[in-house]
Amino acid sequence: MKVPILVVFTVLAIQCSECSAPWSDVLDKFSNKTSHLLDFVRTKGRSVKQFYVDSVQGKLTTYFAKNDNPSTEYDKESFKKQLGIKRKFKDYMAQAEAAQNQVFDSMAPKKVEYDCEDDDPAIHMTTPQLIALHGYHAESHTVVTEDGYILTIHRIPFAKKASSKVSPQKTALLHHGLLGSSADWIIPGPQKGLPYILSEVGYDVWLANVRGNTYSRAHVSRNTDSFAFWNFTFHEVSQFDLPAVIDYIMEIKNGQAKINYIGHSMGTTALFAMLSTKTEYNHILRAGFALAPVAFMTNLKSPIRLLAKFSNDIEYLMKLLGANEFLPQNSVLRWLSKHACEINHYEEAICENSLFVLCGYDENQFNRSLLPIILGHVPAGASTRTLVHYAQEIKNKGRFQMFDYGPSGNLKQYGTTNPPEYPVHEITLPIALFSSDNDWLASDIDVTNLYIQLANPIEHYVVPFKEFNHIDFLWAIDAPTLVYDKLLQLLEKGVGGANNSYGGIDANVIRV
Repeated sequence: MKVPILVVFTVLAIQCSECSAPWSDVLDKFSNKTSHLLDFVRTKGRSVKQFYVDSVQGKLTTYFAKNDNPSTEYDKESFKKQLGIKRKFKDYMAQAEAAQNQVFDSMAPKKVEYDCEDDDPAIHMTTPQLIALHGYHAESHTVVTEDGYILTIHRIPFAKKASSKVSPQKTALLHHGLLGSSADWIIPGPQKGLPYILSEVGYDVWLANVRGNTYSRAHVSRNTDSFAFWNFTFHEVSQFDLPAVIDYIMEIKNGQAKINYIGHSMGTTALFAMLSTKTEYNHILRAGFALAPVAFMTNLKSPIRLLAKFSNDIEYLMKLLGANEFLPQNSVLRWLSKHACEINHYEEAICENSLFVLCGYDENQFNRSLLPIILGHVPAGASTRTLVHYAQEIKNKGRFQMFDYGPSGNLKQYGTTNPPEYPVHEITLPIALFSSDNDWLASDIDVTNLYIQLANPIEHYVVPFKEFNHIDFLWAIDAPTLVYDKLLQLLEKGVGGANNSYGGIDANVIRV
């Protein structure tokens, strides 16, 4: 208290040093200043106290669940979360005491749960290199689209120990989702990766790469850092990329291929958009298998829904998310992947949350040993306009629609002021849908809505594991038993039917 008084007195002395005012005036000024200062302190003190009560004490009370009588529904839900937090905290304490460690050693032990090499070369390997690493034959093929994008697609032409080096007639084309690449499918390795599994049961496996990702970042005339290069969404993928890839495979296989299309996330969106507008491909493909299918988007849990309110302001979203590319592959992610074995549990959790924030997170099914290689390959790149396109769908009540250029732009592009919907009823290809209850992007409501609108559905299979999420279709520990066994079963059904179709298979929803 002495210091503030001394400071005030010094200030007053300086103010009065150049004047001839008597000391009685100085004392009056001192008294007035002191009074004002005390009033200020009392006022701020009350404010600080109130701030503490409202913002600190209340939250601490809430955090440790002292509110034993919740009144509103919100309070009840909050109360449940508080009890959960309290239980977890007690568990940490109990674990620390049992292990005779400090609390924070228990929460963030120095040794991580999995073992991996800091300099694991697989982190920086390409898709063909990863395939070859496991003893499989790998191929790279270059495809040029009608609008000039140069795509690189990958292939496992036959099984690891195949007696004949001739690729089988049965063919599977796998297409990754948003921010992904062909590497997504092979990251889990030979025992759990779908391409390896398909190869071993007699399929010629092709892995697509969408324009703009790590393997398809080239154009015959456009610079990759230009707006013109990145001016596309999943619509252009459906109109140019998929047809070019399918036509190329058919040409390589002399027009005799029976192509089974297996897509994940945006890979299914592009399929539905293509089949509904370029209907001839309903007769070229044999069947479609949609893992975590995204078409209608009315019931999302994903934070991507927060972008919807800005979807009419495309320029603002482009500034917010990146003028051209959304989430590019960069040196920071590569550095993080290299050092993933050294991070503690707290930092590891941050990595997991950032990776799964758009798709949901399933702690029980996520294989942490894959984290270094995942971060080395994901994200592989995507256009910001693709995110904007999805945001527009969400804003427009989940309509599966073409890109919205605004009333005048739509009039020029489509001849109407509103963007047209994709005519899902035009899809006649036999298609099986695979969904899960914990999928933040492909909800059960939206997938069911899609299912009932398909002209020739095979099944709607719901993964029999409540916490299974959007990403689990690729990397879940039990994906082979929970998803791929059913997928293989459906692939082998209907072989040799009329038009290679699935005629005669019941179209029903499977829930276990």
